[in-house]
Order: sequence, then C-alpha cells, then structure tokens
Amino acid sequence: MSLKGKTAIITGSNSGIGLGVAHELARAGADVVLNSFTDNDEDHALAQEIAKEYGVTARYIQADMSKADQCRALIEQAGTCDILVNNAGIQHVSPIDEFPVEKWDAIIAINMSSAFHCTAAALPMMRKAGWGRVVNIASAHGLTASPYKSAYVAAKHGVVGLTKVTALETAQEPITANAICPGYVKTPLVEAQIPDTAKKYDMTEEEAVQKVILERQPSKEFATVEQIGGTAVFLCSAAADQITGTTISVDGGWTAL
Repeated sequence: MSLKGKTAIITGSNSGIGLGVAHELARAGADVVLNSFTDNDEDHALAQEIAKEYGVTARYIQADMSKADQCRALIEQAGTCDILVNNAGIQHVSPIDEFPVEKWDAIIAINMSSAFHCTAAALPMMRKAGWGRVVNIASAHGLTASPYKSAYVAAKHGVVGLTKVTALETAQEPITANAICPGYVKTPLVEAQIPDTAKKYDMTEEEAVQKVILERQPSKEFATVEQIGGTAVFLCSAAADQITGTTISVDGGWTAL
C-alpha cells in the first residue's frame, strides 16, 4: 500500500488525530504537509522528525483555518496536493440559547467551511495530476447528536454532506472523497480531560473513562490516532478506488446503537 510520490496535506496536524494521520501517510511513503494556526519552532520540528523517520519530504505551513483566504493559500503554497485530509477542528459545549455567537462562528468556520475552501483549491491540482483523494475527518457526531454541542454537530453533519457532494462531482474521475467518523480517540486533549472528569464525578480515573467519557462507545475502548491514520491510508489505496461518498465509522460501535 505505497503512497510514494504522492503529497498529502493534513489540516490541523501538529497534534492529535491530524498528527497521527500524517505519521501513517508518511509511513506509507507520502510526502506530507503539516498545518496549524501557530508558527513555532516546535511545529517545524515535527515535520523534520517525520521526514527523518520515514525518509519522506515533510513541511509545516502555518495557516488559520478560520479564514477562507488562508485555507486556500495553504493549498497554493504547498504547490501540489494529491491527498487532502480536512482535519482541523475545535469544540465548545453550551446550551443553544446560551451558545456564544463567536464560538458558533469559529466552529462552523474551522470545522466545516475550511474543508470546503481547501477542497475547492485542491481539486484542480488533483485533476491536473490525474488522481486524488479527499479524506474528511468528520465524527460520530456527523451521524448522530449529543446535547450542548450544536455547532460541532451541525458542522460535522455538514462535513458529511460536503463529502457526498464532492464525491458526486468527481465520480467519473480518478478522485474519491470519503469521511472518517471517529468516536472518542485517545489524544493528548482527551487524556488531559480524564483527571478533571474523575474529580467532578468523584470516581477513579478508570471509572471516569468507562462510565463517563466512553459511556456511548460500546467497545469501552478509545480508538487510536494510528487506527484513524490507517483508515486514511486504506482510503488512499487502490483497494478503495470505488469507495467514494461514504462514511467509515471508527467508533467502537457508537453509531450502531
């Protein structure tokens, strides 16, 4: 399953799922472009580490995914895009009638609109190259809902819809578009929430994981960033040439309920 000679751009990829996907694509031989809104030495060091570990070309390009022009500039600056992984995302939890307008706007922009702008800029490059893969990181919340997450759920449902439209518009070309829908994934962000959750519910950390955090995940196990990355690699392989316009759930059975 070699991706040698392909260039992958992964938005929001200096940590968590995005970084995990970048590692797995690089492991398969793809050159990678990392991205986030920061521009620190640590960000560029991540790219250098990937390049050294897998023998590929890796770069870090700063771009704020809340801004349409910067989304498109990311793709243009990369110069080529065979694989686009729209991963950037943020979260805020609040009842609808108390949801801060600025948080709603930011979540819709970063979680959904950035996928549109990056895809719009990448498709001409894919068409010119005669091959392309769009992999959108949606969520179990792209297929179901939870209270107090109106913006996130709306954005992720929108990403699933955008995925289907992208697939239909490229159906007779060697380009596919699919969405990966993770449940809870063990990332540094989630791990940092465990102690506070345990304290809030007066539980051990293991109890907090099993009874609170993974309450809706029937497997009672976190997905890993490597599993999400492996799913992305599969979607970029020849075995997935006729898989387009669909969602793949990596959620331990969440959406089977």
